[in-house]
Amino acid sequence: MIKYPQIPDYHILIDHLIEYAKLRSEYGAQGIEDILKKVEESIMVAVSQLKELPIDQHLARCEPDSLKEIRSLRPDGPRRLWENFQKDKYMEKLEGALLARMAGCTLGAIVEGWSIESMQEWANFIGDAFPPLDYWSQAKDPVHIRYGKSPNYTYTRNKMCGVPVDDDITYTLLGLLIVEEYGKDFTTEDVAKAWMKYLPVACTAEEIALENIKKGISPYNAADYNNPYCQWIGADIRSDPWAYMAPGYPEKAAEMAYRDAYLSHRRNGIYGAMFFSAAQAAAFEVDNAVDAIKIGLTEIPADCILAQAVRWALDEAKNIRDYRDARQAVDERFKGMSGVHTINNACLTIFGLIIGGTDVTKVLSQTVAMGLDNDCTAATAGSIVGAIVGKKGIPEHWYKPFKNTIYTYMNGAEVFKIDDVINRFALQAERMLRD
Repeated sequence: MIKYPQIPDYHILIDHLIEYAKLRSEYGAQGIEDILKKVEESIMVAVSQLKELPIDQHLARCEPDSLKEIRSLRPDGPRRLWENFQKDKYMEKLEGALLARMAGCTLGAIVEGWSIESMQEWANFIGDAFPPLDYWSQAKDPVHIRYGKSPNYTYTRNKMCGVPVDDDITYTLLGLLIVEEYGKDFTTEDVAKAWMKYLPVACTAEEIALENIKKGISPYNAADYNNPYCQWIGADIRSDPWAYMAPGYPEKAAEMAYRDAYLSHRRNGIYGAMFFSAAQAAAFEVDNAVDAIKIGLTEIPADCILAQAVRWALDEAKNIRDYRDARQAVDERFKGMSGVHTINNACLTIFGLIIGGTDVTKVLSQTVAMGLDNDCTAATAGSIVGAIVGKKGIPEHWYKPFKNTIYTYMNGAEVFKIDDVINRFALQAERMLRD
C-alpha cells in the first residue's frame, strides 16, 4: 500500500497568490513582480530537491526498467497460447475486442473523470439509466470540441455517426501504423518517429516525451526529463494494438507494449502497458477475464507495486458487489493517488470485468460508473471481455452507431474504416504468429 505525505492544497494557495497579486496591482501596490519571482524560484528549488531525494533501492531492484531485468523477475507463465494463427477464431474475437473497446471508450469519454454523484445527477436530469445501459442520450456542453475534432454531441446515442475522436482509440490505430511502417521488431526510436509524424497533440507523460524528442533528447531518455507522470495511465491505454497483433501470445504482446511504453513511462507505468497487453492477448484464448488477468501478471515483475495491487484486487473482488463498492475500495487503498494513475485505474478495470463477467453491457456500464479515468478503464475492460465473447456476444446497440467508421486526430490519418482496420490487424497477426 502506498502512503503519500500530507500535501497542502497548493491549488488554493496558488489561486490566492495570483488573485492577490492582481488585486494589489489594482490598488497601485509596488514590488509585486519581485515577490512572484521569489515564489517561482522557491518552487523550482523545491521541485529540484524532490527530484534529488534518494529512493528505496530495494524497491528499485524489484521494479527495473530494462526488459531483460523485468523478464528475470516475472513469475512462470504460459508465454504463448497459440502456436498457429487461427483465422476464423481470431476474426470473431478481434472484432469483439475492437468494438467493445471503442464502445467503452465512447461511453466514458464525455463523463471522463466525473464523480459518481455527478454522473448520477446527470443521468437523473436527462432521464437515462444509471449505471448507463446505452450511450448517453445527451451531453453536457454539447458543442464542446474534443481534441479539436469531435463535438460532445457526437458521443450520444442518437447523434453518433462513427466512432468519435479519443486518444485511447487513436493510439490503438497508431500502434497498427507503427508495425505496418517499421515491422514487428520496431524500436522505441521508431515509436518516436511515428509520434513526430502523426501526433499533433498529446497529454501528460506523452506530451512531455513528445516535447523532449522534439528538443533532440534521445527517445530512450525522453521519459526521464521533467516527467512526474511516468507512472500514470498513458502507456496502459496504448496496450491493446500489441495484443491484437499477437493474439494468444502474451509474451510477444508485452514485449511490443514495453518498446512503446518506454518512450514515455517508467516502472509501473511500463508494467501497466505490459500487463494489460498480455491479458488482452490471453483473452483470445481463455474463456474468462480472471484467467486473462492472471496471465497478464506473469509478464511483469512479481513484486512490483502494480502486481501487488492486481493481486489485492483479485482477492478483494469477493467483497465487491457493484461500482460503488469498487470505487470505495480503491479510494481507501490508494488515498491521495492521482485519478489518472496506472494502479488505481487498473484495479477498477479488474473489478469491472469481474462484476460483469461475460455480460459486455454490465462490464462497460459498471466500469464507467466507477469514475476516475473511466473512458480508459471501460475501453480496456471492453477489449478484454470483447475478445473473450467475440462480436456475437456484443449487443448491437453498442456498435451500430459506429457505421464502420473511426475518427482520429492524427496528421494525415483522420478517418479509418472498421472492416479495413480489422483486416490490417489480421494481416499483422498472421505474420506475427507465423514467424
